[in-house]
Amino acid sequence: MVFLLIFMTVLHLVTLAMLLIATLEKSWWIWDDLEITDLWYNCFHDNATRTWMCAATNESDWLQSVQALMVLSVVFSSISFLVFLGQLVTMSRGGLFYFTGLCQAFAGFTVFAACLIFTFHRKEILSESRDLSKGRFGYCFILAWLCVPLLLVSGVLYAHLRKKQ
Repeated sequence: MVFLLIFMTVLHLVTLAMLLIATLEKSWWIWDDLEITDLWYNCFHDNATRTWMCAATNESDWLQSVQALMVLSVVFSSISFLVFLGQLVTMSRGGLFYFTGLCQAFAGFTVFAACLIFTFHRKEILSESRDLSKGRFGYCFILAWLCVPLLLVSGVLYAHLRKKQ
């Protein structure tokens, strides 16, 4: 039982870290090695100063949807972790972690929706006159997709997890 609780805690923290990286880092779309786009900024690498120069992204309804869903998933996952820690201390023996599992599942569904929106509406989100075939998805987008099954699986595991002693 202790091993399972440690495993669930580590899984939750790893997934939460992946969610934070996917939401805040700047690599959702890579045009080339010198230009990247994320949920918040368009960044260009200046070879003269060897720094990244970033400007706010062009606002679109689809981009705002993806931003909101990713932030919501971080909030759900954080609440889920705090509730889990609280339930470990206060819940009576034999109780189930339903609320924790439900929050994790909601976090998984919100990331899933955000990734789907970005996948199918990237032309409107990126709103560039450039050819999208010259770009590719970045590692933050892939991290977000990896979070989906991890969050859903941990949500199901939390729902079936019983507090022993």
